[in-house]
Amino acid sequence: MELFRLDGRRALITGGSRGLGAEIAEGLAEAGASVRLLARREQWLTPTIESFRARGFDCEGALCDIADPAQVQAAVERFGPVDILVNNAGVSWGQPAEEMALDKWRQVLDTNLTGAFLFAQAAGRQMIARRSGVILNIASIAGMRGSMPRGIHAAAYTASKGGLIALTKELAAKWAMYGIRVNAIAPGFFPSRMTERILPGMQEDIQRHVPLGRAGHTGELKGAAIFLCSDAASYITGQTLAVDGGATAVGL
Repeated sequence: MELFRLDGRRALITGGSRGLGAEIAEGLAEAGASVRLLARREQWLTPTIESFRARGFDCEGALCDIADPAQVQAAVERFGPVDILVNNAGVSWGQPAEEMALDKWRQVLDTNLTGAFLFAQAAGRQMIARRSGVILNIASIAGMRGSMPRGIHAAAYTASKGGLIALTKELAAKWAMYGIRVNAIAPGFFPSRMTERILPGMQEDIQRHVPLGRAGHTGELKGAAIFLCSDAASYITGQTLAVDGGATAVGL
């Protein structure tokens, strides 16, 4: 079990105040890491920090616009040295591609892809200097395949997550020589703020097309995150682990 322990390591999690980001942060803290949460809104960040501290976790946090290079650099310098970076923050915009406004496209790409790159770049410089580190990008199975014709319209989200998977491979290939591992998790459908409006109406499709017959449950992303951030995955880099109930296994 020592392979999965993260004692003495400092983890920086973007979008860590709620949803999947908070779940991943909780898992890393339970494994012994000190967690530093970044979020856009105080209303969710402070309660999460307080609840983590009440459980005895070493937790701090700050507000941060991840698409702003100056704020990204300031956050990494404030909470560094960063041993584990989790690029989780993300947004979406539901609209047919032929109707999507350019500013909405840019907003999604700036947050989901550019923001992840900026944090990887800033934290990566520290990791290169120390010749060690782990980066975990939270992608999506949307970045691994298209959606059904009557499915969700999210061209920008899909493009950003596909780009994040490609970025994961490129950084893994280039930074392995510095002892840095870069991997990604691609969740399927999980309850979150982003899916709360659409998930109830998708139960029939999920039951039909996901081999396990359901959406993910709260807590089912923790294990994958702990594994990829720990020494148990010391020979794994450049990979994307789909946590999707088998959805990508059947290709639907």
